[in-house]
Amino acid sequence: MPLFGAVAAVELVGVALDSTATQWLAKPLLAPLLLAYLWSVRRRIDGVAVGLVFATAGDVALLVAGPAAFLLGMGCFLVTQLAFLTAFVRRRRPPVPALLGYVALWAVANALLWGALGPLRLPVLGYSLALSLMAAATARVSGRVAVGGALFLGSDLLIALDAAGVHLAGHGLLVMTTYIAALLFITTGWAAALTTGDRHPSPVAPARI
Repeated sequence: MPLFGAVAAVELVGVALDSTATQWLAKPLLAPLLLAYLWSVRRRIDGVAVGLVFATAGDVALLVAGPAAFLLGMGCFLVTQLAFLTAFVRRRRPPVPALLGYVALWAVANALLWGALGPLRLPVLGYSLALSLMAAATARVSGRVAVGGALFLGSDLLIALDAAGVHLAGHGLLVMTTYIAALLFITTGWAAALTTGDRHPSPVAPARI
């Protein structure tokens, strides 16, 4: 993972310096490097692998300015969330408290931001529901994956706040730092959970959807 760390550092420098060229160089490599790591651990295409492919597409789309590119990026990340969700739920169903907590957070956040989001209201409503369900589904995969799910939600909540006109100091760095950490925790945690499961099969059959 040293190469991923180096690319992540370059991306964060690009964000800090507002260097579009540096971000174009680094950001599209983040998810593919994690995908390569996941493939090296377990040579199988699953929901997390598919999610990383669409995360790459979303990262590229969001490097382009304009509302159309933003919506395209959101659409790509919607597929990412649904792919992650499918993989996690197939392994284990999320605990009810986590599900209720994340859905409650989704409802409160959308209610508070609804008036300020304008034409983004419905896209954000749908995307954030998928994101919240994904985060809830991480709760029984592993502690590391659960942290990644929470960080992913936090990163996208920061983006929603900015879209609603709430501009925080260091916003770009906060978004990218939490996003990079989210992908890293989800991917490495998922790889560890899979390899552990191979060595010690769970006595409980995996849930089906």
